[in-house]
Amino acid sequence: MALRRRHLCYVRLLGLCVLLMIGFALPGRWSRITAIGYNLLPLVMIRGLSEPLGIVIFGVWDRPLYRLLGLAALLSGLSWYLTPLSYRSTGVLLLLLWTLFVGWSTVRLVMGLAYERRVNARVLMGAFAGYLLIGLTAGLLFSAIESIHSGSFSSFHAASSRHIPLSDLIGASANQPVWQLNFMRLNYFAFVSLTTVGFGDIAPLTPQAQMASVAISVIGTLYLAVVMGLLISRTTVQVEESPADPIHRGLPRHSSGDGDHRR
Repeated sequence: MALRRRHLCYVRLLGLCVLLMIGFALPGRWSRITAIGYNLLPLVMIRGLSEPLGIVIFGVWDRPLYRLLGLAALLSGLSWYLTPLSYRSTGVLLLLLWTLFVGWSTVRLVMGLAYERRVNARVLMGAFAGYLLIGLTAGLLFSAIESIHSGSFSSFHAASSRHIPLSDLIGASANQPVWQLNFMRLNYFAFVSLTTVGFGDIAPLTPQAQMASVAISVIGTLYLAVVMGLLISRTTVQVEESPADPIHRGLPRHSSGDGDHRR
């Protein structure tokens, strides 16, 4: 039952990650679909990733702490979107809470993949979802950094042929509220850093933003190396343990000794 629930979680997580990325690309009010995706993430993660696997970080408190953090992220997200704009705070605590929860969920997802004995379509979906979750975690982290210190990231402006702070594009000031952040651009840069593509149209300016970008690039590379190596090794074991070809199944083995040769 736990294995089936975890595999179902892989499929749902991948679907939500894809939904979020589509939402970032939609114009205007259609981009609010990301709010639905973010608020569904804790529900899926708590149900599918809360089971203990192998070594736990906080002992017997590991599972309750994870569920409590997920519940806090869910309630904070719902209260944020239901609060009128004029009563909202900067939202830094909200971003940090979501960064911690999604990041911890990614770790638990990778642990679940490490305990898989057979590689199937759902396990591959889980591996893909884990990679996208790292990118979404990076987007939340970059948003928190930009919210705390406005101007931590710059964007290339074609008209002036130079980089200008992202905050200047929207007229925000220091300690800008979350709703004034350019989430699409920050998440775009998060995935650019994750994949180490480096288009150069967005650049980190502050030391905190630069070190965070480097960390995400290293984590993305390690994830591909570790998870791909794990899945390849599991697939190799499956092939070696697979039953013999039906044509040859049940046929006796022939020895090279002279006693086995018959006229």
